[in-house]
Amino acid sequence: MRRTPSYVLSLLLLAAPTFSQQADAVQDTTAGLVETGLPDSTISPPDSAAPVISTSLAERYRANANRLIQSALADSFAYRRLAVLVDTFGPRFAGTQSLEDAIDWILAQMRSDNLENVHGETVMVPRWVRGEESAELLVPRKQMLDFIGLGGSVGTPRKGITERALVVNSFSDLQAKADQARSRIVVYNVPFTNYGETVNYRWAGASEAAKVGAVASLVRSVTPLAMAEPHTGSMGYEEGVRRIPHGAITVEDALLLQRMQDQGEDIVIRLKMGAHFRTDTPSRNVVAEIVGRELPEEVVVIGGHIDSWDVGQGAMDDGGGCVATWEVVRLLHQLNLRPRRTIRVVLWTNEEIGLSGGRTYKTEHEAELENHILAIESDYGVFKPEAFTFTGSPEALGILREIASLLESIGPISVVEGGGGADISPMTKVGVPGMGLNASGDKYFWYHHTNADTFDKLDPHELNLCVAALAVMAYVVADMPDRLPR
Repeated sequence: MRRTPSYVLSLLLLAAPTFSQQADAVQDTTAGLVETGLPDSTISPPDSAAPVISTSLAERYRANANRLIQSALADSFAYRRLAVLVDTFGPRFAGTQSLEDAIDWILAQMRSDNLENVHGETVMVPRWVRGEESAELLVPRKQMLDFIGLGGSVGTPRKGITERALVVNSFSDLQAKADQARSRIVVYNVPFTNYGETVNYRWAGASEAAKVGAVASLVRSVTPLAMAEPHTGSMGYEEGVRRIPHGAITVEDALLLQRMQDQGEDIVIRLKMGAHFRTDTPSRNVVAEIVGRELPEEVVVIGGHIDSWDVGQGAMDDGGGCVATWEVVRLLHQLNLRPRRTIRVVLWTNEEIGLSGGRTYKTEHEAELENHILAIESDYGVFKPEAFTFTGSPEALGILREIASLLESIGPISVVEGGGGADISPMTKVGVPGMGLNASGDKYFWYHHTNADTFDKLDPHELNLCVAALAVMAYVVADMPDRLPR
């Protein structure tokens, strides 16, 4: 059933200021700047009778970069649009109606923005259902543990699993205690170092525990800050290893169980999980463009993932990234800055539990990938932007660093080697250069994959700074005379 009244409300909320009012404000702030939406008056070849003067890429694009930055910072439109998205639809988990309703709304809004080639591209997504779940400490005393199942886990028998627990601090500690792990619930009390290292216990913990005979496993939430909030996320099973239930508990509860074990106490936990998969179901990647004026077949892709976990609002991960990249194309249209090449915004579906959107996009657009000049992803929050990560050639890296120098008024924003993003990884693996926007990570993993990922954590100015950084990078790469080298 469609949520028509909510859509009407969202349009009313977005009506102040109107698009025309915003365009007028931008025009006032940028008076005197060269209008280059028409064939390049700032970067076209000089008149044959005039002397040829060599200018750097940054010098050629400084005026338009400043114009984009000023426009991105002019008001809180993107911030208000994000509020409507996450407040209206809430969490947008793959396979749910709330995700599909959000996609319908976005497509309608993109058309009202007068973006080009707006459409959805069908993607089959897995449907993992959490079901009822709980973890209860029974011995040495009774206490409900703050618990959440991990995406992709199998469930327990209906009556649950009641067994003694074994707390370990690492995979090597598990191996050292393998003779104690049989028929136990293994608890990984692993402190957060960085996401790339610590997330291994969430992803592979169940299979490693099953190899030594455990019947279930729990992981200390992957976060640097204890807030009595469990963090969910995807997990995986190793082929050929028995599948056991796998979930997350809070930092506080992991430390409690560790202290109990250190004091010589027996620990008994009852775990119940109704987790299961249902039949795959269709969803969509969202696509819209500003078509290139000279080389429309050459494409700069920019986007985030529209799905979220089934907790919180997915405002930070990754509603903000979606709205920021969408805003890039909207601003270019509003300013009549049509680049040489096409800029295509893609909001990928099902990044959180399967990456179906990114994989399907790569497969469906296989014949076009040679003309995908650059893929940019925003999936690290929309706090203050600090750096772009880049996977590609050294020559391209040098060019992108020069473009980043245009962001000095909101920076510094560096370009560092390595990285990109999950949704663009299928493309980068076959040679498409890839970038990711890294915002300040101080708070990101406080809220990541929890009920606390809500709109109130975000700041309108920081979101606008992300829009500005993404807009300048995407526009210059799409408009510069030569292709970004591979």
